[in-house]
Amino acid sequence: MGGEGYLNFMGNEFGHPEWIDFPREGNGWSYNHCRRRFDICDDGLLRFKYLNNWDMSMLELEEQYKYMSSDEFHISDGNEEGKIICFTKGDLLFIFNFHPTESFGYYTVGTRWLEDHIMVLNSDDYEFGGLNRLANDYNNKKIIIDEPYNCQPYSLIFYIPSRTV
Repeated sequence: MGGEGYLNFMGNEFGHPEWIDFPREGNGWSYNHCRRRFDICDDGLLRFKYLNNWDMSMLELEEQYKYMSSDEFHISDGNEEGKIICFTKGDLLFIFNFHPTESFGYYTVGTRWLEDHIMVLNSDDYEFGGLNRLANDYNNKKIIIDEPYNCQPYSLIFYIPSRTV
């Protein structure tokens, strides 16, 4: 939703495994903790490889669909209680479930397309450290409804596990 950019981490998850401490008088002007650690994704004992895989896949998705520079943008759902955000950007429909424990089996989302919806990126894949609760070739053709929903001409009933996009 952020225009021509995206946030791939929030805090110290990727690149700053310890803490960030910029050079200042209190640390003797040290650069010791003022660096990104790009080597941590190569350590098989750590989970940073999954964040690295996700970041590479996000870049590939943008390369293929050019959605970040698209002027077409519509928020089709923002559910504070369920911690769901759904929006279209360019030719893609994004569905986020930020809820830590709740999955939604029959969640209705507005869509502008009355055609097959193919999942092109799934944060729940094993390659991203997920639980693989959705098949990548998941086709929603049978659950697209020719009825408007949330200012979109059609609706889609979708399963979205907890903590996924």
